[in-house]
Amino acid sequence: MFEQSFKNIDNVLWKDAGASSELDYIEQTSWILFLKYLDDLEKDKKIEAELAGEKYEFIISPGYRWDSWAAPKTKDGKLDHDKALTGDDIKEFVDQKLFTYLKKFKQSADSPDTIEYKIGEIFNEIRNKIQSGYNLREVINIVDGMRFRSQEEKHELSHLYEAKIKNMGNAGRNGGEYYTPRPLIKTIVKVVAPKIGDKIYDGAVGSAGFLVEAFEYLKQSKKLSTKDVEILQTKTFYGKEKKSLAYIIGIMNMILHGIEAPNIIHTNTLAENITDIQEKDRYDIVLTNPPFGGKERVEVQQNFPIKTGETAFLFLQHFIKSLRAGGKAGLVIKNTFLSNGDASTLRQELISNCNVRTILDLPGGVFAGAGVKTVVLFFEKGSPTKNIWYYQLNLDRNLGKGNPLNEKDLSEFVELHKIKADSKNSWSINVKDIDQKTFDLSVKNPNKKDKAILREPEEILEEINNLNEDSVEILNHINKLI
Repeated sequence: MFEQSFKNIDNVLWKDAGASSELDYIEQTSWILFLKYLDDLEKDKKIEAELAGEKYEFIISPGYRWDSWAAPKTKDGKLDHDKALTGDDIKEFVDQKLFTYLKKFKQSADSPDTIEYKIGEIFNEIRNKIQSGYNLREVINIVDGMRFRSQEEKHELSHLYEAKIKNMGNAGRNGGEYYTPRPLIKTIVKVVAPKIGDKIYDGAVGSAGFLVEAFEYLKQSKKLSTKDVEILQTKTFYGKEKKSLAYIIGIMNMILHGIEAPNIIHTNTLAENITDIQEKDRYDIVLTNPPFGGKERVEVQQNFPIKTGETAFLFLQHFIKSLRAGGKAGLVIKNTFLSNGDASTLRQELISNCNVRTILDLPGGVFAGAGVKTVVLFFEKGSPTKNIWYYQLNLDRNLGKGNPLNEKDLSEFVELHKIKADSKNSWSINVKDIDQKTFDLSVKNPNKKDKAILREPEEILEEINNLNEDSVEILNHINKLI
């Protein structure tokens, strides 16, 4: 049911001049879905209050509720065409009145962790791009026919929403940034094994895949008490996101999975000076895939003790600082981090202050279309690294969009990780045996017949490009000082 509804919405948006890509489709679908979801949520809360003999105070004023402007009904439950706005009337109402009203919630909300604040923040970051009021009416009618008040309906809708996020990768690099393959995320969550009561953080939250999967994992970890449910809803999941669209998608994704008021902040994580992070700001668990390949400005680099233009290396410093002592992390990063000369100081910092227990080496093609090789670092803050267990995922097929990674591919890793067992794909090293000047942690499988370790051409070209860009940046900075 929902799958056809999404297709119908995309078909309407495809013919609208204001929506030009898959990114626009999901953005515009999201704000309309959100308002329908919010209306259903308020109706459910009203019923719950009445059953308890209490009165429910609606968040949204009568004139701005779904049944008032979007889908007024006749007595027999059908759309009241006499009252339903369409054409220029509905576009003017949405653009001039509805969005203006919803934006004000950010200022009037009691605190950032309320649904009221999220409403205000979302509608301060988004605008209606649907240019035709008739197309807008058509999309609203489709959404109005979608029901997601039961757990089964919410599960189906959240699953399809995830599929739409995944498809955004086809709309270009920016879309792909928001999506980490779910089998990989589920595996990382299993290995890190968060517990109820842990504060879980992703400072590059994107579409909130890590937080959503951690939520699903914890829901199934034990029979939840009322207190457990409250802790999961309000005191467990935290995130930060720089980009407006990703922020909105992340909020929507968490809401559809059952977290009513996600603790996600719209901010540039790297703009925060990490020396300002106090104990109260720290977390028990970090689960993340920070963006890599970006270049940060000199003024952003000043927020970090180890200066680098590489976005992922700055994020790694942020996450180490954000963990409490004893806190655990599962972090995806490009495999070049393990050997890149510019990252030697950061590698030394990591193994000196954290126990890097495991490095999972992933094959190319895990991130369909990205063309990069990655590793997952599993570490615990508070004690230096002595031994590292490596696992190299060797598959008998090439990964790609038509042949993606699945959980079965990672099952051996999960099992062997429990006892850190050696195999043809796994081995351990003593940190004392690595080069104490470069702290090179490269993946060098001793069980492979061909012991020659050759760097990938892409890796070499990338390092040359990075060095060239760093040189230009330094020269520009010197010229400003002269």
